[in-house]
Amino acid sequence: MFASMRDDLTTTIGEIRDAGLYKSERVITSPQQALISVATGNEVLNFCANNYLGLSDHPDVVAAAKEALDRWGFGLSSVRFICGTQQIHKDLEGALSNFLGTEDTILYSSCFDANGGLFETLLGAEDAIISDELNHASIIDGIRLSKAKRYRYKNRDMADLEAQLKDAAGARYRLIATDGVFSMDGYVAPLDEICDLAERYDALVMVDDSHAVGFVGPDGAGTPSLFGVKDRVDIVTGTLGKALGGASGGYVSARREIVELLRQRSRPYLFSNSLAPAVTAASLKALELIGGSSDLRDKLAANTKLFRTKMTEAGFDVLPGDHPISPVMIGDAAAAGRLADKLLDLGIYVIGFSYPVVPQGKARIRVQLSAAHSTEDVERAIAAFAEARNALAEQA
Repeated sequence: MFASMRDDLTTTIGEIRDAGLYKSERVITSPQQALISVATGNEVLNFCANNYLGLSDHPDVVAAAKEALDRWGFGLSSVRFICGTQQIHKDLEGALSNFLGTEDTILYSSCFDANGGLFETLLGAEDAIISDELNHASIIDGIRLSKAKRYRYKNRDMADLEAQLKDAAGARYRLIATDGVFSMDGYVAPLDEICDLAERYDALVMVDDSHAVGFVGPDGAGTPSLFGVKDRVDIVTGTLGKALGGASGGYVSARREIVELLRQRSRPYLFSNSLAPAVTAASLKALELIGGSSDLRDKLAANTKLFRTKMTEAGFDVLPGDHPISPVMIGDAAAAGRLADKLLDLGIYVIGFSYPVVPQGKARIRVQLSAAHSTEDVERAIAAFAEARNALAEQA
C-alpha cells in the first residue's frame, strides 16, 4: 500500500520545491540569543525568533530552570489531576492571573493545546463562534473541534463583525475569537471596538495574546492592557514560548468559572503531562523580570522604531504598525527565499514566509526585533537588506 502513497508524497513534495515553497530547517548550534551559531560554523544575527525580550538565554531565567531541576526534578510523569501538580504550577497560574488581571489561569503544554481544548469544552451546537479570518491555526483547529456554529469576519473589520453578530443572534451563547496581534502582519486587533460590539450584542470575547503578552501595553500585560479593556475580555490565551522565556507551555486566563470547567473537561489538559518543572520555574522568573522594570520593553520599542523607520526610508515595503513583527513584503515566494539566503550569507538570519503560511503572492521576510539586539545590530541588519537587494538585482 505505501508504495503508491510514496509516489504521491514524492510528487507533492516535488511540487512544493518547484513552487519555491519548500521549508528547510536550518540548524543552530548555540543557545537562542541575538547572535547565534549555525551548522556552517558561522555566527549570525538572529532576526526571526520570538525572543521579544531577550529572555530565552537570560542568566536569571536559566538559573531558575537549573534550580528547579534540583528541587522539583525533571518531569512529573503524570497529568495534573492524578499526581502531576506541584506548588510551582499553582504559583505560576497565580502569577499569570495577577499579571494579566484575570480571575484564574490554567496551564497547558502549549497555547496550541490551550486553544484546542477551549471551544469544545465551553460551547455546543446551540452556540456560535465569530472568528477573525486571520486567526492563528490553533484557533481555527480548536473551533473545528467544537459543534458550535461558525462565523468568520474580515480581518479587524468591525462592520463585518457586527454583521456576523447579527447573523448569529439566534445562538444561545456567542463568542468572538481574535488574535491580539496577528503573527504574519504585526497588526493589532482593535479590542476596544470589539468589546463595544460584544456588549451591544451580548457576546463573550476571547483573545489569543501570544504575540503581545510580556511587552505590549503600559505594563506589558498585552493587548487588553493596551486598550484598557482587561475587565471586558472574558478569555485570554497565550504562550510561555515567546516573550515569557521562550521554552514551551501555554495557558488560558479567564473568568473563574470558565477555568474551573476547563480543569474538569478540557481534553488537552486532562490527557497531557504536566508542564515540566524547569519550564514552570523559569517562566515564573521571566514574569518577575518583566514586572520589575520596563527597561526591556523600552529597548524593544526603540529597536522596532529604528528598524521600521530606516527600512522604509531605504525603499522597502514594510507593513505599517509599531509591533516588533516587521514584515518586509516581497510578493514572490522564490524571491523571498533568495533574499533570505543572501541575507544569511551576509550574517543576518531571517526566513522567507510563503504559502500556505501566508496568502499566495504575499511572500515576505518577517523580521522580528528583540530587546537583545543592540542599536548596532539593527543598523547592520538594515545595511544587509540593502546590500542583498542590490546584489540580487545585479544577478537578475
